[in-house]
Amino acid sequence: MSDDLDLFGDGPDRPEGTPQAPSARAEDDADASAPLAARMRPRRLEEVRGQDHLLGPDRPLGRMLAGGELSSCILWGPPGSGKTTLARLLARRADAAFVAFSAVTEGVARVREIIQEARTRLQVSGRQTILFCDEIHRFNRAQQDAFLPHVEDGTVILVGATTQNPSFEVNRPLLSRAPVFILEPLTPEALGEVLKDALADAEQGLGELELSAEEGAIRVLATGADGDARRALGALEGAARLVGEGGRITEEVAREALQHRFAIYDRSGEEHYNLISALHKSIRGSDPDGALYWLARMIRGGEDPLYLCRRLVRMATEDIGLADPGALEVTVAAWQTYRFLGSPEGDLALAEAAVYLATAPKSNRVYRGWNEARKAAADTPGAPVPMHLRNAPTPEMEAWGYGEGYRYDPDEPGGVARQEYLPRELRERRFYRPGPQGLEPELARRLEAWERQRRGGEARREPPGGGTDAAATRGQADLTDEPAESTGETDDAVHGSDDGDPGGAGRADLSS
Repeated sequence: MSDDLDLFGDGPDRPEGTPQAPSARAEDDADASAPLAARMRPRRLEEVRGQDHLLGPDRPLGRMLAGGELSSCILWGPPGSGKTTLARLLARRADAAFVAFSAVTEGVARVREIIQEARTRLQVSGRQTILFCDEIHRFNRAQQDAFLPHVEDGTVILVGATTQNPSFEVNRPLLSRAPVFILEPLTPEALGEVLKDALADAEQGLGELELSAEEGAIRVLATGADGDARRALGALEGAARLVGEGGRITEEVAREALQHRFAIYDRSGEEHYNLISALHKSIRGSDPDGALYWLARMIRGGEDPLYLCRRLVRMATEDIGLADPGALEVTVAAWQTYRFLGSPEGDLALAEAAVYLATAPKSNRVYRGWNEARKAAADTPGAPVPMHLRNAPTPEMEAWGYGEGYRYDPDEPGGVARQEYLPRELRERRFYRPGPQGLEPELARRLEAWERQRRGGEARREPPGGGTDAAATRGQADLTDEPAESTGETDDAVHGSDDGDPGGAGRADLSS
């Protein structure tokens, strides 16, 4: 960034009347024995990398830093993206007391102590307190409520940091008082700058070691850190130990220093929903490469393969349906295969099912028809069963007219009797309308022919891919509003709009 504002010195941009901040590398500076990531924590705004979307002069957080007018906020971003650094910069710029607090190791009792100290500080010296709550999502809803009155009356300025989606993990009342600033993972280019800064910095970095590094090695470290500056600097420090003073860091050394790259995945958090959504939409979009990639990401991240089996079965019925009835058979077989073989052999069955689904013709007509039928059932819960469809197990019921007039379809000409099968108030409704993909055009032709026979030559069904009426285009309820499975999983985040038929990949119809 171009801003050369020194948040720790008495720079020319200091607002008039602002108390002089401590000199650079003040009381929270890391000593020489601290990890490189701690020593290289940015001292000035210009040293912060990769967050220009937040820190530009016309951006809200940039204006807050430049003006020294602080307000409570939530910093949401992945590990190593600079949440703690930004909180410290806020405190230094306004000469506010900075009190760090971790929701992992401390509780509400400690919050009360901090609040009392902050109140006394404000009364005695007029100095504000920034309460930095790391991992704020670890607090439950009631514990988060403990912050509210003190944030409202200005006793503390709360800066919460979280790696989890605040809309899932932070109370709505707290979110309304503390805007969310989203930090992005650092790009490989930004991490490359961080690494080069550390190699050149003789005061707090590795400059005194007079190391050199191949461009390829910097690229390996920057890419392998997955957006985490802390991890990138830790790997650089490991590489420095491997080559020693005056050594040269090669690509091979960089790879050795990185060791194993762990998958960025949380089976119970937002990444779970993000990745399963990406898998589902790749299959729906007929992209087998995307399907295989996201499936591999989830399996490598530790997702329960049986959960993935259930999701694939759901996709077979929701997005493919009767355009290719074999999809359901393949996915159920994949589930049975995995239960028989386990990992890693059974993973291949999931991969085969994912590719089959991605390359199958797509139709959501069964899914749409089911949703419409559910709504009709909810709207007409008392619609009586027509008398000719009722069973008459006793002579009395037969005498009352149960089953009277029923015609046995297989005995009728063409196998279709001229009778209705819906309640009177729903007689004109059609829930299942075959689409133009895969097997469904043939189903549409059958249904149209049967309809003509049933109505004595009058056809009511639409041709394949025909127009839609209001019932067809009515908003479809997501089946996931049913009770969640016993595992507590919900799939609400997976589904997009189903207001049309996604294009299929034109699999040859094997069912004819």
